[in-house]
Amino acid sequence: MNFFLFTSISRYIKWKIIFKKLKQTKLLILDVDGVLTGGELFIGSNGETLKKFNVKDGLGIKLLQRVGIEIVFMSGGSSGATEERAKQLGIKSCLVGVKDKFRQLRILQQEMKVTKSNTIYVGDDINDLVVKPLVNLLFAPSNASKSLLKKVDMELSYSGGEGAIRELAEKILISKGIWSDISENGWTEI
Repeated sequence: MNFFLFTSISRYIKWKIIFKKLKQTKLLILDVDGVLTGGELFIGSNGETLKKFNVKDGLGIKLLQRVGIEIVFMSGGSSGATEERAKQLGIKSCLVGVKDKFRQLRILQQEMKVTKSNTIYVGDDINDLVVKPLVNLLFAPSNASKSLLKKVDMELSYSGGEGAIRELAEKILISKGIWSDISENGWTEI
């Protein structure tokens, strides 16, 4: 068996196992820089920070919200762009300037009355690894740091800011048995 085929089969089996855990998802925590963006920061001459977000990721978030999954942005940075994107997507919890993600996530879970088994997290670097004991599944985009990629439950096929969250959203919807209908009939925002 060639390496590519073995890797494809291995990844397929891993996703089948993960689908059972995805079905329980009630809370999805997303790091921002490197997950919803490519990790680049564009700094203007007046100090304004600009970020590039992917609309496909945005639609994936909207689809998850529609089925009752709470989405939270949790970022170590703070620029204003993150808060604006959260506002555009109707995200109620946008936590920026977070220096201790473990502590913040534990507080958030207590406030929302959500357990570890209902929580998944997507991060891209070692500052995201600290949440692993608090989540059912830890994901990372394909361009995440090598240190994190060694520890995640699954590496997503897409890079941060290039559809990684859309990919995960579709997998969650597949696990809940609703992606097939959406992908065949389309979707309208209400």
